[in-house]
Amino acid sequence: MPEPRQSDGRALDALRPVAIETGFIPQSPGSALIRAGSTHVLCVASVQESVPRWLEGRGLGWLTAEYSMLPYATLPRSEREGGQPSGRTQEIRRLIGRSLRMAVDRRALGERTIVVDCDVLQADGGTRTASITGGYVALALALRELRRQGLLAEDPLRRQIAAVSVGMVGGQAMLDLAYADDA
Repeated sequence: MPEPRQSDGRALDALRPVAIETGFIPQSPGSALIRAGSTHVLCVASVQESVPRWLEGRGLGWLTAEYSMLPYATLPRSEREGGQPSGRTQEIRRLIGRSLRMAVDRRALGERTIVVDCDVLQADGGTRTASITGGYVALALALRELRRQGLLAEDPLRRQIAAVSVGMVGGQAMLDLAYADDA
């Protein structure tokens, strides 16, 4: 009997090919284009020399994430989200932000905010996990640039963060699901 495979032919425990191109947006202190199979996400970190009002004067920095899918990232074309983002988008933003905050000592960051924008250019499953992994790379590059400029006394990075999806399909555990298996 043949060994079970994912819909794209990979073994059940095989990752899709992953590539990360850094410096994709040269005017940003940290950017990364991550490709995980056919999922492509552009992650860009920007630095603001302020914190949200509720954090002012506490000596802590803040890190937050934005997430969106370009209209033609999937078929059929989806509409751009305007105004209030969908519940799915808000949940993904929170997941990315919380994941990345786990990597940073907010006191060492000082009273500044880092925003990590994750824009899905092409979606084939795993957009959340690709955003977390690519977002971490963009964040690490931005923090390295702040250190290079002498704006940080110490490196705020305390741990590395990466993510991959897992799921059960037809009673089989699968790693790094493509959309056909995830759906």
